[in-house]
Amino acid sequence: MTAGTGAELAARLRDGDLSAAPAVLNLVESRAAGDREEIAALVEGVSPAALGGEARAHVVGVTGPPGAGKSSLLAELVRAWRGDGRSVAVLAVDPSSTRSGGALLGDRARIAVDASDRDVFVRSAAAGGRLGGLAPSTRAAAHALAAAFDVVVVETVGVGQSETEVAEVADTVAVIVQPGSGDVLQFLKSGIMEIPDVLVVTKSDLGQIAQRARRDLTAALRSLGAAGTRVVAVSSLPPATGVDDLVTALDEHRAGLDVPERRLAARRAGAVADFVAEHGERGLRALGGRRAALRLLDGEDAALDVPALTRALERGAAA
Repeated sequence: MTAGTGAELAARLRDGDLSAAPAVLNLVESRAAGDREEIAALVEGVSPAALGGEARAHVVGVTGPPGAGKSSLLAELVRAWRGDGRSVAVLAVDPSSTRSGGALLGDRARIAVDASDRDVFVRSAAAGGRLGGLAPSTRAAAHALAAAFDVVVVETVGVGQSETEVAEVADTVAVIVQPGSGDVLQFLKSGIMEIPDVLVVTKSDLGQIAQRARRDLTAALRSLGAAGTRVVAVSSLPPATGVDDLVTALDEHRAGLDVPERRLAARRAGAVADFVAEHGERGLRALGGRRAALRLLDGEDAALDVPALTRALERGAAA
């Protein structure tokens, strides 16, 4: 089957055709000027207006410092989700190579999954120098794949004050903490504790060190008035432990979420990000700044896709 146009790929996703995923990623990652209209057609074809509501997938953001065990944990999560019969797409956003511009670490090679399982799709993407932790195409890719897969995971590189865009894409954000690394104090200093819906202490097999990290995080959340945020300890060493508890925590957060409201906010944030990428900070200032841009979008149809919302901003800038 040929890759097809943006509209054709959207139709395949609406029909639940998971085999469209590679062609979808190839299209949204294309920088060819002629593909811009096709990308817009793809995104429009999987918008709430086209789907008759929000896409069914649970979009999960996973972030944390390098070496915290994200890839090993993701492999275990994929196995758990597949054990429940859920299809899974993983978009692993890695640092960009300064030479080739491609993904430097290639998380696709580091996340161990069954290559013969057609209900699992893993793709590495280069961050492209973006400080937000996401590749320019990640928003569109996650939005598109959510129309066909049961779970879409966006794994970002690193964590920091400027790397919080994943919270504007995912329904549920899991922040990974490595015990004994000073991450708890660093999170408190940087304000990262405002991001997670679930905090995950990896390497719980380390015993007392991991238990101390879990206690510190729980106390920190309580002091910040975020005691409702779950803290889960896991170990990816065989036999893996805590993974089922993590799946339950992620599911419970999603069940209590106002998905349309969260995704509407995500689409509006995505439209602002796309507008800035096209017109720069000067263009954003011409609108009156980020808050003014978001206010301008408040009057737009909640079912519109990101390209349509971006065009609304451009009309506002031209007015």
